[in-house]
Amino acid sequence: MNSIAIIPARGGSKGIQHKNIVKLNEHPVIAYSIAAAKACSQISRVIVSTDSHQIADIAKYYGAEVPFMRPAEYATDTSTDREFLLHALNWLSEHEDVQPDLLVHLRSTTPLRDPRVIDEAVALFSNSPKATSLRSAHMASKTPYKWFEMDENGFFQGIRPLDMRPEYYNLPRQMFPAVYDPNGYVDILRPSQILDSESVHGEFILGFITPFCHEIDEPGDLLFMNYLAEKNTALLPYCAEIPFA
Repeated sequence: MNSIAIIPARGGSKGIQHKNIVKLNEHPVIAYSIAAAKACSQISRVIVSTDSHQIADIAKYYGAEVPFMRPAEYATDTSTDREFLLHALNWLSEHEDVQPDLLVHLRSTTPLRDPRVIDEAVALFSNSPKATSLRSAHMASKTPYKWFEMDENGFFQGIRPLDMRPEYYNLPRQMFPAVYDPNGYVDILRPSQILDSESVHGEFILGFITPFCHEIDEPGDLLFMNYLAEKNTALLPYCAEIPFA
């Protein structure tokens, strides 16, 4: 299978300025996603999609390809995944006459990955022809079935109107179906699904369960991950390069 890893990393961000290249244990955050992808036996190329020349330089330093720059209109706060994925696929087709069998979507702000787990996900998906995509998730620590909505009068009501059990929201969590929280560990996509429909993931999303996955979104997340790294309890992929200056 011709599996290409694609790592999106736009220049703008709100929670943490330049969060894709902020330092984590001496290396920029994006370096760990690149290192994990490069260590995977199931991935043939590692491409970073960015609108930032600074991020492009860092990505190339750590061994990723940046064959194109992402147009600004696909790198806004409201841009969708499909936009940058479609741009990448069209560019590869037009300029290299290439269409990969699979796209392995790795978000740069989820740096704690084991390459062996990514390889497992690719192998699982490759052997699941019915699946239109794969998404990783971990079991949710709390069930949303016990949550409330608030009506226009300020009164709480349960979010499962068809559940006929009296005060079902007070039942133990074991009385509800298991639910899974999507994380950024790994998503796997079929180019044909992206090119031929408006949906990135399609109808048959293959579930891939991972351990709890940390994502960098707010300053506190970065502080916590740096703490884990200092205590040697964070599984950071190995970066062979000298830290980018």
